[in-house]
This record gives sequence, C-alpha cells and structure tokens, in this order.
Amino acid sequence: MIRLDESQYEKMVHDTDALREKWADLSTDDRLHSFLKLERAAAEDFFLTLKTDEQAELLVSLPVFERRFWLRILPPDDLADLIQEFEPELRYAMLAELDPRLGKEVAALLAYAEDQAGGLMNPRFARIRPDMQVGEALRYLRKQAHENLENLRFIYVLDRDQKLLGAVSLREIFLAPDQKLVQDIMRTNLVEANENMDQEALKQLFASHGLMAIPIVDGTGRMKGIVTADDIVDVVEEEATEDIQRMAGVEVLEAPYLKINLLSMIKKRAGWLIILFVGEMFTATAMGYFEHEIKRAVVLALFIPLIISSGGNSGSQASTLVVRAMALGEVRLRDWWKVLGREIFVGLAIGAILGSMGLLRILIWPSRETLYGEHFFLIGVTVATSLVGVVLWGSVSGSMLPFALRKCRLDPATASAPFVATLVDVSGLIIYFTMASFILRGALL
Repeated sequence: MIRLDESQYEKMVHDTDALREKWADLSTDDRLHSFLKLERAAAEDFFLTLKTDEQAELLVSLPVFERRFWLRILPPDDLADLIQEFEPELRYAMLAELDPRLGKEVAALLAYAEDQAGGLMNPRFARIRPDMQVGEALRYLRKQAHENLENLRFIYVLDRDQKLLGAVSLREIFLAPDQKLVQDIMRTNLVEANENMDQEALKQLFASHGLMAIPIVDGTGRMKGIVTADDIVDVVEEEATEDIQRMAGVEVLEAPYLKINLLSMIKKRAGWLIILFVGEMFTATAMGYFEHEIKRAVVLALFIPLIISSGGNSGSQASTLVVRAMALGEVRLRDWWKVLGREIFVGLAIGAILGSMGLLRILIWPSRETLYGEHFFLIGVTVATSLVGVVLWGSVSGSMLPFALRKCRLDPATASAPFVATLVDVSGLIIYFTMASFILRGALL
C-alpha cells in the first residue's frame, strides 16, 4: 500500500484516471479520503467504473448517510451483485437502506442462483401494451425514462398479465404514425430465455444470435427482466477465468489474486498438487518395474525426459483445445468420435515428425557410438517408435478425457494440463520400455 500526501490528493481529485490507476495500491483510508474529495458528478462516474468488490470495500468505509446514496444509483442487477459481496449479516443491513421498491427488486434477484439468467437480469425495462397507439406509447415511454431504465433501445410489448408478446425498437416507434397501434409494428419472432437458464447456455444464446439484449421470462411466459450484452461480457470473463484456473490445476479463486490470503492460496493450490504428486509416484513405480531393462541398457534412461514430456505436451494441447471448443459450443458430447478420429490422425502425424527428428538426432550425432554404443541405430528406432506411440496416446487421452468428464456431468476444464501430463507420464514410460523390450531384445536386452 502507498500513502498519499495532500498535494497528491489534490492532483487526483482533478484526474480520476490517475486515481483509478493507483486505486488498487492505496490504503483503505486513502481511498476513502480521495473519493470524498471528488465532485459529486465525477464521483458518480468514478464509482460506476469500480469493480464490484472495490465498490463493496468503499461502501463499508463510508458513513451510513453517504452509503444510501451510492447504493441507490446502481441498477437492481448490479446492486444484487454488490450485496452478494458482503457478509450475510451485512447484506440485510444494506437491503434495509434501500427504498421499498428497489429493495423488493433486489431481494427477488438474490433469490436466484448466481449463475442463472434470473440472477443476471435487470427487472427494469421499457414496456408498452399492444393496444396502445404510437403517440400514447411515446408519452408512456417518456414517463418510464425517469425511472432509471438501463436500456431504452428495445421496448417490449406485454399483455395485461405481463406476458411477452413482441418487441419494437425506439427508432420504429419514432418513425411510425401517432395513430398506428403498437401491435401493428411490433416484431413477434423474439429470442427469449427462461429465468432458470444457466449463464453458460445464455452466453451461447447471445453468441449464436448476435444479440444486444435478451428478454427473460418465467415458465408461464411472463417477462421478468432483460439481460444485456455487457452483463454477458462479465459472465464470459468469469467463465474464462474459472476454466483457466481449473486447467492450471488450481481450485477456483473467489477473489482477485492479491486479495486471497496466503492460507487460502495454499489450500487452493495444494489439493491438486497432492493428487498430481501421488500420480507421479506411479512413474517411480513404473521405472522400478523396468529396473532390469534400465540396468542392462542405461542409455535408455537418457531419453526418458524426452519421451514423457512429448506425450504430456501433446496431451495438454489436445485437452486445452477440446475444453475450449466445448466452452464455445463448437464441440458437443455426440461429437466425441469425430474428435477421436482427428486426434488419432494428428497424433500419428506429430508423433512421426518428432520420431523422425529423434532418430535423425541419434544417427547424425558425431559421437553416437561412444554415447549410445554399437546398437545406436536400434536405440534410435526405439526412441522414434516410442515417440509415435506416446504422442498418439497423449493426443487421444487428452482429447477424450473432457468428454468423459462431461458425460459424468463434471466440468471438462477439470481435465487440466497438469492432470493429463501426469497421466501420460506414467503410461508413456510403459509404452517406451515395452517398445525397448521388443526392439532391443537380443541386442542390449
């Protein structure tokens, strides 16, 4: 944390970009002091640029009468995300500081799971009736605009029971004659989402249709709110972060890296490392099983790192590509056989390339007979064929593991690169020494 003097406070009061840049490094007192020195308009803009966890930290340090104002400038969906950052006992206190209508909206959003469409939506949206004339609809929209609507680009047409009938753009409303009925200009072929839809499925819906907003409805067709593209940007970032962390063999971090205390960080990382360590123990067991071959042909040990790293790298590549393709909806569970066919071909091709390089490396090395003995050619063939087998196995296992996890209703991202590499390390040794036993029998073994 850095400390500021009065001149620095004054400088950042007039340069909110500089304040935003240094915000993460400031102490809690300096953040509060510098924020309170901002003019109200600048402070509002600055507050809205803060991340949710940063807003929560700032609000806790503000006086109660100030806190109420900042809570009320946020739209209900952002406010629900903010309140979830607080401890349970503080959430009720925050809800109590809201006016009744806003408090009811936020409480309704908090009832949804965090990863459901209902938890992402904003319950405030522009709405009109189908039997309204365009002139009347415009006056009604003007009245709604004072209610801090997040989006006026899309106007939704609802019946008396609040069921979604259609939508019309603001441009279409302006261009239509005043006497024309809304039902005559509205579009009815809408893409909508159920309130219980998972956020990942909702993300796919946005991506496949290229939409800026999607209406959210309940099981009876009653419209509950809208989710906009900027809400989905946050979801994409969150999903990508979780996948990257899982694929690195780390449990998901619930807070920014520098804000996770060291004990929690150790717990998050140690679990997978222990599992991987136990897995690597089988590597030692496999080497012990082939101890006789290693003693008789010590030269084989020189290529162990080359063999197992090549297999682990190919498996990590395959699992990363398949997990990402699954996340983007490019690959589905039923496509496993297509992926298998591609990876068999790719694994054989890459294995052949690496095997040829390994064989060539041994054959053209000037001191090959000194290093590898008189049977250097057979050693080269062993390394080459082992590379083909290990790379093929790494590609197949790395690509099929995400499908197996998805079939078991687990997150495919759990097929992390370290996990695949550990799996291929053990099996790679078995492939290598099996090939060596077959090729070098009667020569070195």
